[in-house]
Amino acid sequence: MAEYIRIDKKVDTGSIKTATLVSFVVFALVLIAFLWSLMYFFMNTYYETLRTQEVIRTANSIETQYNQHADEFDRFAVQTAGANGIYIRIDSETESHVYDGTSAIHETGTFGRDIQMIADKLRNSPLESVTATRMSSTSDENSRLIYAAHIGGTSSTSTLYIIAPLYPDPVTIRIVKNMLMYISLIVLTVALMLAFALSGRLANPIENLTKSATELSKGNYNVKFDGAGFTETKELARALNKASYEMEKTDFYQREIIANVSHDLKTPLTMIRSYAEKIIDISGDNPEKRNSDLHIIISETERLNRLVTDMMSVSNLQSNNVELHKETFDLVEAAEDVYESFKVLSSSEGFEMHFHPCKSTYVVGDRSRIMQVMTNFVSNAVKYSGDNKFIDIQVVRTGTKKVAFHCIDHGMGIPSDEIGHVWDKYYRTSANHERGIEGTGLGLAIVKGILNLHSAKYGVNSEEGKGSDFWFEMDSVKKPSPRSKTNTKEERSSSGE
Repeated sequence: MAEYIRIDKKVDTGSIKTATLVSFVVFALVLIAFLWSLMYFFMNTYYETLRTQEVIRTANSIETQYNQHADEFDRFAVQTAGANGIYIRIDSETESHVYDGTSAIHETGTFGRDIQMIADKLRNSPLESVTATRMSSTSDENSRLIYAAHIGGTSSTSTLYIIAPLYPDPVTIRIVKNMLMYISLIVLTVALMLAFALSGRLANPIENLTKSATELSKGNYNVKFDGAGFTETKELARALNKASYEMEKTDFYQREIIANVSHDLKTPLTMIRSYAEKIIDISGDNPEKRNSDLHIIISETERLNRLVTDMMSVSNLQSNNVELHKETFDLVEAAEDVYESFKVLSSSEGFEMHFHPCKSTYVVGDRSRIMQVMTNFVSNAVKYSGDNKFIDIQVVRTGTKKVAFHCIDHGMGIPSDEIGHVWDKYYRTSANHERGIEGTGLGLAIVKGILNLHSAKYGVNSEEGKGSDFWFEMDSVKKPSPRSKTNTKEERSSSGE
């Protein structure tokens, strides 16, 4: 016996297609209900108002015709009664004239009571015309509007009576209802068609973006996001394409990091192992050679320690797990201390270093961290100065409340397409790779973290072959009072700095 497996595909009520479809259907139903409500409103309440206004206008026309064209009045009254479906009666002193266009009204004999009622109301009213509405009390009787007015001038005692039914023509009602039924079907059909079309147009770009995002999550960085259709989806696609590029770049840097760290760790470890084996096998009994080998081991150990320390510093800075000991200090004085520490290179390695300070300018920050930034800038300048060993250190006022530190070298410079990456972890310029300049590749990443914690602006201006200018800018503050400076020093001493 064959088995049949039935798979029920559930409708996703949270999808754009379903939501759009339901919204359009609901809108169409509300619109249809509104149209039918309007029909009943116009056929009842509003129809009565319009009918009353029309009867009054007709009465004015009849009075004008009666006063000015009496010889043609009968023909006019017959036409008016028939065209408007009303009952017209004119009572003079001697006779009554009736013009009946209410063939749809069943019992016109009841108009006698209506005439009597409206005549009494007119007689007791100071107005020239009165109206009354008589609502139907039985199914055989129809609601109607009753109108009475004095006509013929002040010397005449003629009275005009008009009785108009307050219900639409049944044929008209039937036509309107049939028309509304067709309109309702058309509106519902068009709404469904628009819902399907628009839901597809809305959902398709998002579905395509989702498919591309799925491919990206699998590591396919070549995928392209297409948000054609709407501005919002285009912007989303543009953002996702940028994210894809950044992820690809991050993945590349990650591989570079692993390669760089592996290389930076392997080299000193190999050296330590080699010289340790050398001590065991060869120089262990020779104090001079042993001490030389041990010195190399210690040097390589310090190199490993610097790498690990820098890695921990970057990690702490990125996770905001760094405690800043902020104080008000003289940035010019701190820059001069950094300059003095590098002056020894002038005599030992032939560097020409210049220091151009401005007047003492105070900032708020962690003095040791800011000095670490300046030291890193100068250290980079020394590494990349090349044959032109000229380094210029400047502290300048850039505004009424701004001060900037600049470290300028005239070395190899940075290629324009690499300037934006110099602050990334383990990033090394092409010049670095070519010349084998030592370094962990973390110095500028540490600088970036420190300056971000101080909300300082920073950057680099560089031209390949002409040198680089690394700088940062901070807000300046007023010089602290001697008392506050003493308190700051005491606090630093108590904190163990």
